[in-house]
Amino acid sequence: MDSALILQYAWTLLILIGLEGLLSADNALVLAVIAKHLPEKQKKRAIDYGIYMAFIFRFAAIFLISFIAGIWQVQAIGAAYLIYLGGKHVYKEYFSSKESEEADPNKAGMGFWPTVAKIGVADVAFAIDSILAAVALAVTLPVTPLPQFGGMDGGRFAVIVLASIAGLVLIKFAANWFVKLLEKRPGLEMTAYLIVGWVGIKLAVITLSHEQVSVLPEGFAHSTVWTIFFWTILLGIAIIGWFVSGKTGSKKRSNESSS
Repeated sequence: MDSALILQYAWTLLILIGLEGLLSADNALVLAVIAKHLPEKQKKRAIDYGIYMAFIFRFAAIFLISFIAGIWQVQAIGAAYLIYLGGKHVYKEYFSSKESEEADPNKAGMGFWPTVAKIGVADVAFAIDSILAAVALAVTLPVTPLPQFGGMDGGRFAVIVLASIAGLVLIKFAANWFVKLLEKRPGLEMTAYLIVGWVGIKLAVITLSHEQVSVLPEGFAHSTVWTIFFWTILLGIAIIGWFVSGKTGSKKRSNESSS
């Protein structure tokens, strides 16, 4: 490969790693929230096991990338799960009565292995969005002399693999940091689930603009207008959630000290 082609691939890889960093921050916060009810020694283990499960899925999904990118039902399942996960928490927080919460036998949280499974499923749903974003960027790269893998050019495939590995490494370190942060700012839990629902809506938009569904115009999901709108709302949720979580955390501590 000539130097211009290598430079183009290197630049795209840096952009993808930066994108994975942004996506992994949201993902890591969600994993920390799911594991927060576990005893201190089990939190890190649950997150690690969940990430190992996600790594296996992502690695397999990259080899089946043409399947993931082409079958809208896979995208729809991921969207439905994330919207359900976020919507369920928001409903419980704002609409569920105290009596029903007290009667809920799962109020204290799930056991270790059910928590690991939930972390793995959530990470898989996030991975679909992450892989689709990587593919959308990688397919714009020129073809290389490398052999094909996973139904795509070897150079493009390598870029997606490296970016995915970087994303998982970032998630692992960020999730453990968010576990500690949630102890200081417990209100971030709501922010995490709002982000989950919003990423689910993004996957739903990708599904609805799929050529076999065509509810939305094809290509809309990757248009500049939708991309700017999505990231503006996402950053808005994160920034507002950060400030509100501080107030919520201090309010809870004051209530506990007065009682």
